Amino acid sequence: MTSSTLQQSDEMKSGVRLRAFLLRQEVVLFLMMMIAIFILTLGSDKFLTLDNLLNQGRFLTEIALVALPMTFIIITGGIDLSVGSIMGLCAIVLGYMWNPTGPFQWPLELAVAFSLLVGVLCGLVNGLIIVRIGVPPLITTLATLALYRGLAEGISQARSVRNYPEYFYELGQGTLLGVPTQLWMVLVFVIITAIILSRTIFGRSLYAIGNNELGARFSGIPVGLYTIMIYAFSGLMSGIAAWVFVSRVTTTRSDMGTGLELDAIAAVVLGGTSIFGGSGSIVGTVIGLVLIQLLKNGLALSGVTTDGTIVVIGTVLILAILINNYIQRRASAVE
Repeated sequence: MTSSTLQQSDEMKSGVRLRAFLLRQEVVLFLMMMIAIFILTLGSDKFLTLDNLLNQGRFLTEIALVALPMTFIIITGGIDLSVGSIMGLCAIVLGYMWNPTGPFQWPLELAVAFSLLVGVLCGLVNGLIIVRIGVPPLITTLATLALYRGLAEGISQARSVRNYPEYFYELGQGTLLGVPTQLWMVLVFVIITAIILSRTIFGRSLYAIGNNELGARFSGIPVGLYTIMIYAFSGLMSGIAAWVFVSRVTTTRSDMGTGLELDAIAAVVLGGTSIFGGSGSIVGTVIGLVLIQLLKNGLALSGVTTDGTIVVIGTVLILAILINNYIQRRASAVE
């Protein structure tokens, strides 16, 4: 083979790799986000300011914390509709156990730890019902969505808890090196979950489960155990989201987290994770989260109504799904 032929072959391989990179869902979504930022900047001079962007970071924290484990779950072909209700229940438990005028009056640190344990237990219940009883994730978490929300309302009795110690508000309202404290927490969890999903046997096993659960079982992957683990992890992250949210808004209510599951699922799917399982990434989820939050904020600053914002976000979501399907078809054709 001549040197010119080798050079042509190398150039062809480079071109194929470049096209494959440009057709990655994360790259396409990032370009969409850049276009959206450019357009939204034209609509308001307040949009692309540091204060506004950091403030939006505070607002997306709870959704981000829930969306990370939701990525794990959807990659396996599952779904968790109960995360918002778990968040509301954990928030109520935190306030109820600490309340100085209540029956328990626990130290605040102990109340926070107990609320996180409640979140884990709620996730474990979801996982056990799905694995041991065999109820589909959609039906299971739809039922527990109502169950956990009902428990939160029953415990709270329509009463809220306020007047937490000042130090408690540092997590939800404070800053560290000029950046909101909770964003540092989100960054740590993003790095950890990204490494787990892309660099560990556990993460690769989740993709295998989503692609072919029966095949994963025959390969020796403990499908049931891993499923229970990711739902328990989802419950834990919902508990942490409740902790952050209570710290940010300074009160607890039983309706906290209402609709949170839809925002988290939308961000995950927008980020390229297939609702049928088997594909997805934490990077894509993060980009999806940021894009949705920027659209909400930018459109509001531009004077677009709430209804109009929902229409725009829905259109972007549909467009992203169509692009993702196109990318998957191209990848299958190349293979």
